[in-house]
Amino acid sequence: MRTTKTKDIGLLIIRVALGATMLIFHGIPKINGGWEKIEQIGQSVKHIGINFLPMFWGVLATGVEVIGALLFIIGLWTRPVSALLAATMLIATAFHLGEGHGWAKSSHTIELLFVFIAFALMGAGKYSVDKK
Repeated sequence: MRTTKTKDIGLLIIRVALGATMLIFHGIPKINGGWEKIEQIGQSVKHIGINFLPMFWGVLATGVEVIGALLFIIGLWTRPVSALLAATMLIATAFHLGEGHGWAKSSHTIELLFVFIAFALMGAGKYSVDKK
């Protein structure tokens, strides 16, 4: 296999796996938690100094984690979606650190933050809707 082809296959595998886990373990549970859970998620922005409209921020985070994850999987609008997912992970990191969960509890969101930043910079690769 050529290096470019294997790189694009690798990007596809990462996109599908990461997008699916973001959807299944983060996005869908927020929806299943109902409006109360979504508003609670929206209150996480208090850790970066935003103390208004928690429902708006919760809906935004939930939408990014559901719709954004689906778009990430298929590789549509990968760069802007990745930037939104990175921003969501930044807020999640601030939440974990602000609530005193420590660096170990925050490590997952920090890792995802940097992976999404990388995808925002490099794009989805050859095997994506963006490339069609």
